[in-house]
Amino acid sequence: MRVSVFRKEHFNAAHRLNNPNWSVEKNQEVFGKCNNEHFHGHNYNLIVQVTGEIDPETGYVVDMKWLSDLIQEHIANRFDHKNLNLEIPEFKELNPSAENIAVVIYNILRPKLNSNLDLKIKLYETERNFVECPA
Repeated sequence: MRVSVFRKEHFNAAHRLNNPNWSVEKNQEVFGKCNNEHFHGHNYNLIVQVTGEIDPETGYVVDMKWLSDLIQEHIANRFDHKNLNLEIPEFKELNPSAENIAVVIYNILRPKLNSNLDLKIKLYETERNFVECPA
């Protein structure tokens, strides 16, 4: 039987939603307050879901301490208290929307998991706005 385990982590980061190919007016129209030229921040909540078979020797799908350490090392320590647009290379030319942040997190973590495990990322940008990747 396949079982899912979940690890919740947290990071704070600033960003600006902006398309450099658009006019100032169009950016304001589409992104509103999120286009603030001085950036704005969020307290992101990240839920990492790993699904797989239970190992009969450990009783684990994956060791949760290992998963927490992995998320801390590769995501939280890297993104926490950062300006995503300016300090995270993946967002130099990619708009750091919640959708794109979730995809970047997925792409960072996916290669670090065994291929027999499925990965899903749920990222809360606010209490009411969140995304899942893959859908």
